[in-house]
Amino acid sequence: MKVGTGLTRGRQPLPGLAVQAVRQAMDQAGLDIANSVLLFLSENFAQNPQPALRAAAKAASTTQVSGCSAPGIFTQDEWVLDGSAAAALVLGDDAAISLARGRKDEILLTLAAPNAFNSSWMMSPGICFGGVAGDATGQGRFSVWNNGKASSAGHCQLILEGAAGVVDVAHAVKPMSVPQRIEQASRHDLLVLSSQSGPRQSAWSSLTSALGGQDIDDHAGMPCRRVMLMLAEHEAELLRRECQLIPIVGADAVAQSVTLTKKAVPGNWCAWGVLDRDAAQQHLDAKIVSMGARLRDEPAFGLMFSCLARGPHFYDGVDQDIALLKRYYPSMPVIGFYGNGEIAPLNGRNVLWQNSVVLGLFTAES
Repeated sequence: MKVGTGLTRGRQPLPGLAVQAVRQAMDQAGLDIANSVLLFLSENFAQNPQPALRAAAKAASTTQVSGCSAPGIFTQDEWVLDGSAAAALVLGDDAAISLARGRKDEILLTLAAPNAFNSSWMMSPGICFGGVAGDATGQGRFSVWNNGKASSAGHCQLILEGAAGVVDVAHAVKPMSVPQRIEQASRHDLLVLSSQSGPRQSAWSSLTSALGGQDIDDHAGMPCRRVMLMLAEHEAELLRRECQLIPIVGADAVAQSVTLTKKAVPGNWCAWGVLDRDAAQQHLDAKIVSMGARLRDEPAFGLMFSCLARGPHFYDGVDQDIALLKRYYPSMPVIGFYGNGEIAPLNGRNVLWQNSVVLGLFTAES
């Protein structure tokens, strides 16, 4: 399989940046003509990406150009979080990127703008992985494209023809409490929890206990945005860390409740956790090892989608997630973006993740 990546940056969002990125990728792959291009552009291309798409298609001699704009983009060698930039991955030989056919066993590269994300197309047949190409507010202008044209739907699902792969997700949370069962909840308000080792208690009491007896707003060095609820349907899944991460909106000492960004369901299991760099690296390390063991051969390329709040912002200016992946596969082409939500399966369902990194590793299909 012939595959390569390239990334260029400049002062303005000009089509030439896409051309340079594609040419770098073509040189790396040893290609004169590409079957397909996966092109990620910085967000200042979003208002009018078409000139860059046409230029990339001409440089690669293919109309199969897919991708999106995003607040940050990267390859295995470099990342960009501000300014104008283009990142490209090219595929040759028998590999190509095309629109999904709706088969249940397909791995679907899924890209969406924030205003186009909904659960209906997420539930379509296939194993979705990818990201939401938006900033932290979800309000900016972002575009998604396939077949060399911007998608009017604002999202697309793509298959990687000629490639076989595995996908997984790694989060960045260190547990601060034992698993507890949700006994009472009202929509987004978590009310009463119980555990096998202790009595029932209010959600507020459970959270303040996990924080060492302090209110979440007063806990020194641990702002509310770093505390998460780890949520799973079953206790065993929670213990295996097969859980969603739910941000906390606030805690009410009078009502003894904790308000979440997602509805709480009685019968589910949860634990309090905190975003932690060491935990993030340990979880991703374990996932890379597990994914490598599930592949028939060494991966030919990787696709990676990271939360905007993770990446360099999380690791003091260095993307340790990319560095960790390169320690296992130092010469593997990788492309991805930083966005406002990550998409990956959990226990047979396609799920929108937060504060996580989604990884796909691919080899040539036998």
